[in-house]
Amino acid sequence: MWGGRFGEGPGAIMREINASIPFDKRLWQEDIAGSKAHADMLAANGIISNADNAAIQKGLDAVHAEYQANGVPVDLTLEDIHMVTETRLRTLIGEPAARLHTARSRNDQVATDFRLWVRNATQEIDAGLRAFQLALVARAEEHVGSIMPGFTHLQVAQPVTLGHHLMAYYEMAKRDRSRFADCRSRLNLSPLGAAALAGTSFPIDRAATAAALGFDGPMGNSLDAVSDRDFALEFLTAAAQTALHLSRLAEEMILWASQPFGFIALPDAWSTGSSIMPQKRNPDAAELVRGHAGRIMGCMNSLMITMKGLPLAYSKDMQDDKPPVFEAYDLLALSIAAMTGMVANVTFNTPRMREVADTGFSTATDLADWLVRAFAMPFREAHHVTGSVVKACEARGIGLSDISADDLAAINPMLAGCILPDLSIDGSVASRTSAGGTAPVRVQEAIAAAKKELEA
Repeated sequence: MWGGRFGEGPGAIMREINASIPFDKRLWQEDIAGSKAHADMLAANGIISNADNAAIQKGLDAVHAEYQANGVPVDLTLEDIHMVTETRLRTLIGEPAARLHTARSRNDQVATDFRLWVRNATQEIDAGLRAFQLALVARAEEHVGSIMPGFTHLQVAQPVTLGHHLMAYYEMAKRDRSRFADCRSRLNLSPLGAAALAGTSFPIDRAATAAALGFDGPMGNSLDAVSDRDFALEFLTAAAQTALHLSRLAEEMILWASQPFGFIALPDAWSTGSSIMPQKRNPDAAELVRGHAGRIMGCMNSLMITMKGLPLAYSKDMQDDKPPVFEAYDLLALSIAAMTGMVANVTFNTPRMREVADTGFSTATDLADWLVRAFAMPFREAHHVTGSVVKACEARGIGLSDISADDLAAINPMLAGCILPDLSIDGSVASRTSAGGTAPVRVQEAIAAAKKELEA
């Protein structure tokens, strides 16, 4: 490749550190698609002959079939997917293959290939997240009225419904999908034709290659076109945020599956055992999703640190842009599939959830709200009075509804002779009818809206 300038080839260590074919072979379909579009454009503008283009197109189709059947050969002396493909093309069709690289560089070639790959990856992740949302909605609909404890600080706070809890993760996934959609929208401009960094003197048609590859148009600056990796960073940022959300649900499933909680039972398909303790059922799939989140966040940091000090335009550091993106994609796709399966197949122990929801004076806020409505009491005063009621109940080992009239009067004379409202967990949940609240009627509305969104 460099014979005109270099008298000797690279040493063995140089070949190994310089070669990217072990990982960028993953771009083979995008590389062939970009080359076909480029060759068609060259022929359409009289830069190469139609006969040469026909030979190139036929040869690239043959290379495509070979790669599809046998995989991409790894040859470190050829460095990357571009040279591996071009070399094989030259073996198949001879001299016309040498004309393919006219008016382009590996700099704009790899930037184009990588954008195409990431664009497809955003669509595949979106499809996975949609399946995850469908699973959440289906289980939420089963449990619109199933009561569970809502937690703050991992302490029982207020009763909520399981359907409401699951729909919270639907909303997170909805935002995740929007981030990947934004990423796809911004990345969909073509670097092809920027050449090494300054453009080219050949009369190329960058709009034509952009259209052929499904881009919205060409990038506006040749320096930016070959050096930009914002699209990869945006993908990794969206992936990290999505992994964070999956990890939170995974953590809850790990807690819920433990004996102290006892909220769920994971099926055999999503559990493992112990090599020494025969009774164990371990939530390893959820734990691995939680672990993968850290690796995905590490991928994001890796590429950010690689890019932060690079001057324009291309530097070889940027060869290391692809491994973290590939790794993050693989881990995230697997994590989404795992969480979708767990959500779809987990068994919820709703009697146990209800039992715990009715502990810890979880309806104390309902009492405070009633004091505000019944006595026009400022909420801060109602909060204080309710706290005193809770303290008295706690000392006697009774629930809020069991406190005596004398005790109430002693706490606050205003309460003498009053009859407390319904402080059951069912009444509490049913009363939370504000928009986005946990009342079953609101959860059902949220599910109906989600179904429309998913159909659209």
